[in-house]
Amino acid sequence: MLIDFFYTMRAARLPVSVKEFMGLLEALQAGVVGPHSDDAWSLDDFYYLSRTALVKDEKHFDKFDRAFAAYFKGVEMLADFTKEIPADWLRKMLERELSPEEKAAIEKMGWDELMETLKKRLEEQKGRHEGGNKWIGTGGTSPFGHGGYNPQGIRIGGPGKNKSAVKVWEQRAYRDYDDQQELGTRNIKVALRRLRKFAREGHELELDLPDTIRATAANAGWLDIKMVPERHNNVKVLLLMDVGGTMDEHIQRVEELFSAVKSEFKHLEFYYFHNCVYDFMWKNNRRRFAEKFPTWDIIRKYNKDYKLIFVGDATMSPYEILQPGGSVEYNNEEAGAEWLQRLTHAFPKFAWINPEPQGVWQYRQSISIIQQLMGQRMYPLSLKGLEETMRLLSK
Repeated sequence: MLIDFFYTMRAARLPVSVKEFMGLLEALQAGVVGPHSDDAWSLDDFYYLSRTALVKDEKHFDKFDRAFAAYFKGVEMLADFTKEIPADWLRKMLERELSPEEKAAIEKMGWDELMETLKKRLEEQKGRHEGGNKWIGTGGTSPFGHGGYNPQGIRIGGPGKNKSAVKVWEQRAYRDYDDQQELGTRNIKVALRRLRKFAREGHELELDLPDTIRATAANAGWLDIKMVPERHNNVKVLLLMDVGGTMDEHIQRVEELFSAVKSEFKHLEFYYFHNCVYDFMWKNNRRRFAEKFPTWDIIRKYNKDYKLIFVGDATMSPYEILQPGGSVEYNNEEAGAEWLQRLTHAFPKFAWINPEPQGVWQYRQSISIIQQLMGQRMYPLSLKGLEETMRLLSK
């Protein structure tokens, strides 16, 4: 079985050698992981052992996770790898179907009232609650919890549903966009090539074919090779990408864009943010709280000749843009709108690329706000949208 597992890792383009695979087998034979007291194996233990033995660079963790999940899909159920999970945590109320009248009857709270009410609920509530319109729980129409309906509340754990939560309380694990993602089409690269400013630099690495032909003809047919310095695109790009939450729906398309940008622009700097830019960003999603890059430092580090490109669906609560403390993950001291204005002032050539279909933009209040902050420089993640973005940035 593990021979096939090894070939699955190789098929996923992971740099796994036979020596590393033999190390994994030796660890298994030595009993580093093994059956628990109930004679059931833990798939989690094998996952961490195999990742440690086979993956030497954490940039490959996401590829490993996808290959591991694809190979062991269904095995967990057949071999009983997991511990018993209380049914209470697996069971959830069926989604309540509310009529338009019922939904319209749920009154939206303001920011201050919403946070004050949540504080009182946390002090009063003593146990788990399902359904209803008051307590923190699942289902129902309460503005606190998950799995129910409320047009403007705080999601605490669980899956999102209506994309209208003002704040989200849960531990999140985002993954880095894979810059090696194969493009389904060359159109993205072709569109990006509109933003070019070539310059000769470096050593003589490129054959100058027209000059070679001319010099050879002038030399009575004796070959006279002429070389010129290789040309590079001198355009500098600062790419800021939204990750996690609603952006999970657009991962493949953003990865294609990211891959194309890395191949087309030699001078590229990129950072991640979630929903809106605040006082820090990060380069690695697994260490986003441990390795922060202050936004002020980013503004000071790069010259204003960098082209600033935001990539995000701009789908969030308006509070996340306009209010201090509006971030879904921590209490930011300054509103996201302030940081967006500072960035666009520091880098005059800027644009926002939105992977959401352009037809829904008018129905999202947050998208309208971001459009205003961007001076209407928002374009869809489409061939036409990319061409318009590159045309704007090249002026």
